[in-house]
Amino acid sequence: MFVPSPGWWRGGPQLGPLGVWAGLRAALAPAAVSRTRPARSYSLLERSSLSESTIARKTPLKEWTLIVNPFGRLQARLPCDIAVRPLDPYHYPDADRVLVTVSSVEGGSLDLDSIHVRYDETLKQMAIISDSIDRQASVEVKVPLKFDLNIRTSGTGCVKVQEAECDDCRIETEQGNSIVQSVKTVTVDKLQGSSVNISTEDGLLKAEYLYTESSSLSSAAGDITLGSIHGDLTVHSKMGNITIDSLNGYLKASTHQGAVDVYVSQMGNVDLKSHKGSITIKVPSSLKAHLQLSGNKVDVNPEITLQEISEVPKDNGIIINGHMNQTRESKKWIKANAPNGIVYLKSQSWFQSLKLKDS
Repeated sequence: MFVPSPGWWRGGPQLGPLGVWAGLRAALAPAAVSRTRPARSYSLLERSSLSESTIARKTPLKEWTLIVNPFGRLQARLPCDIAVRPLDPYHYPDADRVLVTVSSVEGGSLDLDSIHVRYDETLKQMAIISDSIDRQASVEVKVPLKFDLNIRTSGTGCVKVQEAECDDCRIETEQGNSIVQSVKTVTVDKLQGSSVNISTEDGLLKAEYLYTESSSLSSAAGDITLGSIHGDLTVHSKMGNITIDSLNGYLKASTHQGAVDVYVSQMGNVDLKSHKGSITIKVPSSLKAHLQLSGNKVDVNPEITLQEISEVPKDNGIIINGHMNQTRESKKWIKANAPNGIVYLKSQSWFQSLKLKDS
């Protein structure tokens, strides 16, 4: 059923560096051993999941083993790829080690003196730092599961983090990609880079600012709450709600049981779906877009002007097609599909969005 508000047809006033916050108290213990290993081949960072190209075969050249407190912090400053994953709990039941492996492409050379791996007991911090290591090198770090992470790569250096349960995780890249997988809870202050991929299992995924060319965020059971988004974004939550305060770019958002609430400040194409929940779309009354709203009910705010409206019955619901402030030739569109819920189209200015955010 289409439920128009009174007078709705009359109209009215017209996501480089990536920072992921997930805080933990640091505490590291001393003792570090480094050793050079015989060469063997393996692939460190799975670039196939970061891009369409595959990483060159790498040869481990040197390893460090540090004895640490399970609740410590890793600081990394590198111009190359880095992958961080948890220690094997069966081999290290006390979670008291950090293992570092530096590798390079087969046949390549690497100045191992240019990379510094050290532990500062006073700061309770382990650092992996290099300004000049070959960008074709890669670093693999295995840390206790609850270790804090503070990672920054320059140039095209990529970052991959797997299965972290830390409270404080900050990642920054310049041109490289970033992947954060199997993290219980992620709270992001600012993400900026070419590509970001973050997934959580059952915790909240929250980002204040997202500036990327393309991003993919997902949560199996938790809510996803995003602030100001710039760039193309795909977001999915199987059981949770999806909320976006401000969108400037392409968006594809879907949830099976949750609700979707999005403020579209500037147009890129928007595709929203909630199988069992409702969808709320907030737009400036002057926004120009084609609309296709499908739901058990569709409710349009009276301050929004729609032209060339058509209503198509569908199963137990309705599909509303129309245009906001423009003709059908426009290539910009908003689609919303809530087969078992209500689709709301509301008018909201940018200043109202800021006020609601600050309240």
